[in-house]
Amino acid sequence: MKLIERAGMAALYRFDPETAHGLALRALRMGLAPLPGPVTSDRLRTRVAGLDLTNPVGIAAGFDKNAEALDALQRSGFGFIEVGAATPRSQPGNPKPRLFRLTEDQAAINRFGFNNEGMQSIGARLARRPKNMVLGLNLGANKDSQDRAADFAKVLEHCGPHLDFATVNVSSPNTEKLRDLQGKDALSALLAGVMETRAMLERPIPVFLKIAPDLDAQGIEDVADVALSSGVAGVIATNTTLSRDGLKSAHAAQAGGLSGQPVFEKSTRVLARLSYFTQGKLPLIGVGGVGSAQQAYEKIRAGASAIQLYTALVYGGITLGADIARGLDRLLERDGFANIADAVGTEREKWL
Repeated sequence: MKLIERAGMAALYRFDPETAHGLALRALRMGLAPLPGPVTSDRLRTRVAGLDLTNPVGIAAGFDKNAEALDALQRSGFGFIEVGAATPRSQPGNPKPRLFRLTEDQAAINRFGFNNEGMQSIGARLARRPKNMVLGLNLGANKDSQDRAADFAKVLEHCGPHLDFATVNVSSPNTEKLRDLQGKDALSALLAGVMETRAMLERPIPVFLKIAPDLDAQGIEDVADVALSSGVAGVIATNTTLSRDGLKSAHAAQAGGLSGQPVFEKSTRVLARLSYFTQGKLPLIGVGGVGSAQQAYEKIRAGASAIQLYTALVYGGITLGADIARGLDRLLERDGFANIADAVGTEREKWL
């Protein structure tokens, strides 16, 4: 991390976390943040669900909810960017405060509740997106919706023409009963509607499914069955957890989803089990607690074809993604892998 980035982060820590997040996005838009540009190599370049990635390190949804900083993010060194979640109508989300730093745990707890400006505003920004990036949108449902399954399809229909991929997010713990859609029958019906909408797009794009880390063994197997039969392009594992095991921070008892370092082991075990049940038939994207090249490498070797991070940026800065990609390149070279794809799943059993 450069001195200017370290100084900027120290200044941001003086604000409450949500205000600091907004200021960080503003700094990106104004060109005040150090951006490394593309990071790639023959080892890092990979193809995931038909998407050609310069490297397998992506920014997870939630960092840029409203697609406000796309021009800057395409120069940030990440191989792909996911924005959102977007819902059909704008909504304020849950009351503040709703984001908490758990510095002692290198973690965060949020209970945002899908606050966003809605698909009309977000779609307008997506229409002006830079073309030289791989860009996805996390699809969400309005809190007061009478048909949440239909909401996902609405957002995809409206925003799909401007995207490279989309993600069906049924794993946020902050919208009441949303996770109920992870049940086998409900999930099958939801995905059928989304995939029908996808087929009607002029340019059908890959659709991913994002799941929670709190599924039991049967739930993971059910998700694998539905994912394989539904036509989705892959699974993103995982979102935040409701668990609070082993936390040290004073904010540990706050309600919401926990992300960051404490989620790494749990999310990686879910990833490995999902890899086992899908047997390499679907690409998986590993998320949860990635804060270093070594952790990214462990996700890859547990079964992920690519990884995403978000919370670690709070502690490592926007250049962390490029640092992780470079470190991942060195680890692949050290172990004799010619390409990232050759390393996928090579230590899955370790996590089962």
